[in-house]
Amino acid sequence: MSANNLRQIPLTCSGHTRPVVHLDFSDICDSGYFLISACKDGSPMLRHGDTGDWVGTFEGHKGAVWNATLNRNATLAASGAADFTGKVWNAVSGAEIHSFQHKHIVKSVAFDADSENIVTGSNEKLVRVFNLEQPEAQPEEYAGHSGAIKRALFCRGDKCIISAAEDKTVRLWDRMTGIEVQRLQFQSNPNSLEISRDNHILTIAHGTSISFWEIDTLKKLKEVKVPTNVASASLHPDKHVFVCGGEDFKMYKFDYITGNEIESFKGHFGPVHSVKFSPDGELYASGSEDGTLRLWQTTVGKTYGLWKCTEPTELGNSMNSPREVQAN
Repeated sequence: MSANNLRQIPLTCSGHTRPVVHLDFSDICDSGYFLISACKDGSPMLRHGDTGDWVGTFEGHKGAVWNATLNRNATLAASGAADFTGKVWNAVSGAEIHSFQHKHIVKSVAFDADSENIVTGSNEKLVRVFNLEQPEAQPEEYAGHSGAIKRALFCRGDKCIISAAEDKTVRLWDRMTGIEVQRLQFQSNPNSLEISRDNHILTIAHGTSISFWEIDTLKKLKEVKVPTNVASASLHPDKHVFVCGGEDFKMYKFDYITGNEIESFKGHFGPVHSVKFSPDGELYASGSEDGTLRLWQTTVGKTYGLWKCTEPTELGNSMNSPREVQAN
């Protein structure tokens, strides 16, 4: 039986009570890899990335959490919320380590490669960098965007920051000088930024397009039109396919080389807010307005995590029974 005849059966991770607005994976560590979700219920959740099994919930925010991220080895987590704080957590114990006060909603948080700094983006239209070794020190500040910051990431060996905002621009900032050095202009607001596993390609979702850029030059590599307003896109670590989701509740998979759509299917019961490939590329996760996270197999029918590949005679029993992973 060919893999083409197999139906994509996602693992559904429940536990959140409001829309899931952002997801992030750690790298592969000694104990596998991990997945964190940001939700408007104010409680980011940590899960085993390959199975979706709940590990713990970070308690402490007093408002919707807009962004959550893990450092590479899943020892630290960070989250940005509507309570005007960016928080850093011990991802092993769940304890809050730092809380960085802002003057407006924090929409983006990200670690640098060595987990020494976090970069935040807020509705103050400012990008800030806080040093985790000296949390009381004045943060680095990058001003110039004329709209709320949607996303900010360290790039180019942590010497620069790339940020996307509700002013239809993506901007590159030099940390040495503190000034904007490059700017990309779009027809609509950029919704998501992702830097590829090998740090070479920047993926940007904007309007009904996904564009790919060389991170070291910001030269455009290609742009692909998709059938919906897209909220988020993720490039496979091998760079042969990418996935995306947005307003029409669907999950899309495209061939990165040709730009052709490979498949699409109804992924959720509400708009898709965030999609992300796992570090090994075996699965991708999606978060939605419907309050769930779902895990999808990159290669349907492969034995991986909770998916068991079975003989065609048994397929009816195993593959087609949707799995739900509860949070305690």
